[in-house]
Amino acid sequence: MPSAGPARAAGALVAAALLLAGCAKQEPGAEFNDPFEAENRAVHNANVALDRTVFGGGRPDRKPFLPAPVAAGLANFSDNLGMPSAVLNSLLQGRPDPAVRNAARFVMNTTAGLGGFLDPATAVGLYAEGTDFGETLHVWGAPEGAFLVLPLAGPSTERDVAGKVVDFVIDPLNGAFGEPEKYYVAAAKLGGKVADRQRYGDVIDDILYNSADSYAQMRLLYLQNRHYELGIEAEVFDPYEDPYGQ
Repeated sequence: MPSAGPARAAGALVAAALLLAGCAKQEPGAEFNDPFEAENRAVHNANVALDRTVFGGGRPDRKPFLPAPVAAGLANFSDNLGMPSAVLNSLLQGRPDPAVRNAARFVMNTTAGLGGFLDPATAVGLYAEGTDFGETLHVWGAPEGAFLVLPLAGPSTERDVAGKVVDFVIDPLNGAFGEPEKYYVAAAKLGGKVADRQRYGDVIDDILYNSADSYAQMRLLYLQNRHYELGIEAEVFDPYEDPYGQ
């Protein structure tokens, strides 16, 4: 059970999140709520340059940087560490069914799956139902706010940035590990992100290096996918789409 200090901090962050998500309003007639586009593009360009340097993104001779079994194991482990937070957020959203399924998945993969490196839960039909505090804020009625691009982390929105901060504070696993174990866990989570970059490398390369405007393409795909996850049916239009390319 979280102590009063973290609980108060989480409450303050929730209040800040609700305020932050409503700060930047969409300009009338704009296709996207992107008032910080110039700044976002600068961060995006820096992220692409880093991706090219670290992962060899966009290069035809790029080699896998992790053996496939290692990449799969790290991705499974990182995903499993996120299940307790997903359980908590499902409960905060008033959705007990996915909370129960995610809890059962976490227990099975942590035990039978060797700490989460294997994924027996999926094999028996216990699929992950990912969620986060950004979605919780959406369920509570907080507006999306402006589109943002974060250093290293990539595309997001004001609401989702606030949600990431709260997720970090209220994560049930935060107090489960001492030193040095918590550093190993943090390294494993980072390894999971690296593994995901490898697993989805072709799709990411296509967006970042094969698009006429990689920023516009990234923004479109991120918002479409995020809105789908949140059950938002409003269509997002791409102002850079070729009307004669259909």
